[in-house]
Amino acid sequence: MLKVGVFGAGHLGKIHIQQWQHVPDTQLIGFYDPNDAQAEAAIAQFQIPRFMDMASLIEAADAIDIVSPTTSHHDIAKKCLLSGKHLFIEKPLAHTLDEGMELVQLVKEANVKCQVGHVERYNPAFLAVGEQLLQPMFIEAHRLAQFNPRGTDVSVILDLMIHDIDIVLSLVKSPVKRISASGVAVLSETSDIANARIEFDNGCVANLTSSRISLKNMRKMRLFQRDAYIGIDFLEKKTEIIRIKEDEAPPSMMDVPLTIGNGEKKVISVDMPEVAPLNAIRTELAEFAAAILNDRPVRVSVYHGYQAMDVAHQVLKKMSLHNELHNV
Repeated sequence: MLKVGVFGAGHLGKIHIQQWQHVPDTQLIGFYDPNDAQAEAAIAQFQIPRFMDMASLIEAADAIDIVSPTTSHHDIAKKCLLSGKHLFIEKPLAHTLDEGMELVQLVKEANVKCQVGHVERYNPAFLAVGEQLLQPMFIEAHRLAQFNPRGTDVSVILDLMIHDIDIVLSLVKSPVKRISASGVAVLSETSDIANARIEFDNGCVANLTSSRISLKNMRKMRLFQRDAYIGIDFLEKKTEIIRIKEDEAPPSMMDVPLTIGNGEKKVISVDMPEVAPLNAIRTELAEFAAAILNDRPVRVSVYHGYQAMDVAHQVLKKMSLHNELHNV
């Protein structure tokens, strides 16, 4: 039985606490949060112990789930890693790149499992295309959210766009060649709307747009490659795959005949993969626990978390330079 402790009982922390109570072969032993109001609410809702100091919870647990504010990630994670504890760290990995790189090194030295909470990797719409041969050459993503004061202490890049950055980096197996970006602060002190263009050495281009002041929510990604178009709706949990295939191929109910310019006959094949209903947060926590118990690699490693952070901070730097140049 894996003993798990949670750091943070805020909005997302409470969700993690709730989901840990349903993860097989684990025991949620308690949580730590210095905020009395948040802690009392968690105790009342989940009837679990509150630890009054960090060291006691770290000592009592086999694995720690860090769902505290980003600025505290490094300090808590370092204490856990120096005590040899397995770690789940909510995204982003850390507040600064230097902090993130130190955690990468500490995880390696501690020889423990460490997973970063990029939950969209577990979105059922994304998992539905997992068996497809994906070699995208152009990616377009829109992540739009209605305004919520929670989370506006950081730019929309680290708040929202980092989800799509992580997904793109997991799909495009090539180094980043060039980044350009622009953004503007509308309702907060940091950028609320942003666009980034990421070019890779293999020729792939990703165009990412994020906003947290939209009238409606949207989380869509479109992948274009030589033989297919793949549309992923992370919000509605829908996936579509459109391919061009030879006319002689076995037909399906959703095939559409097509005659191209030279008279050659092709077929537009539309596939709507089955999207399995699942709770993405529960699934990622359960997979993390299973990685510890069965000594398997985690899906989103500490290095993956650092890579997403690195690109996100490059986007922030390019955005700042663009705004200075144009006096935004």
